[in-house]
Amino acid sequence: MPATPAWPPKSAPRLFVTEPLAAGASVRIEGNPAHYLARVMRVAPGDIVILCDDMTGEWAARVVDAGKRDVVLEVADRLRTREAVPDLWLCAGLLKKDRFDLVLEKATELGAARIQPLLTRRCVADKLNLERASAITTEAAEQCARTALPQLAEPVKLDALLASWPESRALFFADENGGEPAAQAFTAHKGSPAAILTGPEGGFDEAERAAIRAHTAARPITLGPRILRGETAAIAALGVWMATAGDW
Repeated sequence: MPATPAWPPKSAPRLFVTEPLAAGASVRIEGNPAHYLARVMRVAPGDIVILCDDMTGEWAARVVDAGKRDVVLEVADRLRTREAVPDLWLCAGLLKKDRFDLVLEKATELGAARIQPLLTRRCVADKLNLERASAITTEAAEQCARTALPQLAEPVKLDALLASWPESRALFFADENGGEPAAQAFTAHKGSPAAILTGPEGGFDEAERAAIRAHTAARPITLGPRILRGETAAIAALGVWMATAGDW
């Protein structure tokens, strides 16, 4: 007997949409996503596309029509409910565009619930295109089959972040001057709301470091004996947290 085809096909393209999904609903895809489906993936009527809405989960949808300007889909079966995301924030010092793009992409893949860009005295970059940043996190979520998008916040200054910090959330400060080993610190706070704070290219200055360490929620940690780039520190810290206290 011939093998039963996989449902849905593993090659089916994935897209996030903004409207809530439900069985039988009609969804019209326009703009760049429509171009991707019709011109890059070359979908045709009857083909399957995987849709996520960041609310109800993941759905299989059939292509009804694939035109030059739009693609019409009919939602069929729900494949998964929206995943439970570990309650971890990444508060990362803003970096040069290509390096912060990498942080956005990998933080999404690794499962961060919220990404908070941070402005500090030594930041080379001082602004972030949120629309572009959101597109990067969405594409990363599609690529890694994530069903929940990370919250993406507007950049804030360090002093504003510390002043409004919720006391119930541990703030793990990746300090190049040292602290508790990251894995040890993360394991001790497993199951509790947490955040990881990493710096920009030039690190934190002494006044900023003192202000962070003085905060009651701060937990200084070390990521090892080497001084890491800003993007490396953010990605490494997220990896260690997910391996010790997250959903790995």
